[in-house]
Amino acid sequence: MGPPVFIPRALYVHGEVIRFYDPIYHTPIDRPLPPHDTRWQLAERPAVKAGGELTPRMLELGFDAALGFYEASLQLKANGGLLLVDDFGRQQKMSPRDLLNRLIVPLENGVDYVNIARAGTSVAVPFTCLLMLSTNLEPHNLMDEAFLRRVRYKVHVPDPTAEEFVEIWRRVCASQEIAYREAVIVDLIRRHYTEKGRDFHGSHPRDLLEHVIHLCRYLGREPELTTKLLDEACETYFVDDAVED
Repeated sequence: MGPPVFIPRALYVHGEVIRFYDPIYHTPIDRPLPPHDTRWQLAERPAVKAGGELTPRMLELGFDAALGFYEASLQLKANGGLLLVDDFGRQQKMSPRDLLNRLIVPLENGVDYVNIARAGTSVAVPFTCLLMLSTNLEPHNLMDEAFLRRVRYKVHVPDPTAEEFVEIWRRVCASQEIAYREAVIVDLIRRHYTEKGRDFHGSHPRDLLEHVIHLCRYLGREPELTTKLLDEACETYFVDDAVED
């Protein structure tokens, strides 16, 4: 997302302290630096992710009465990096319209306003993060056309082809340092996808391989890619429509 940035450890605004640096989202970089103000930490650009658990309060400053300071909001911590709202439209306490209304003005103006309740005022802060909304719902079911126009760029990510699905399996196995066996994957595709009319999804290889790894750990053996283990993984992962009597 670009070169590293200096992250302020905290902000002091209208007599209140706002903790900004968060090791969950800000990965520090340890490298020789010329003398600088140690109130700043060199870090990778942040990638802040929120899903169905996102609530309106998470987009505002949160005061910790026990510690006596504010915690920066998610979009504030994402400044200079990425703010990903996953499962957009599935937030239990925030409708898609409300969420977009909350972020659309900062997106257009590059400035957000956060409320400092104890000081009885609000303050303007930069809004320089890249906002991404990810969903598997139909866009027209989330909001009307006027709102959709305000989301300028929309990218459809289709299901992978059979060749792409095999390549995803190859890469996932490599990432987990498990020997890839193409014959096993071809058999998996034939019996659990083609014969059952099941669509390919890019997340399936990762999830199924994790099932295999967990099962092998339970059995006290080294993880490997076998037909039997994948059958066990599919049985516990997929939910078939047909229910046997």
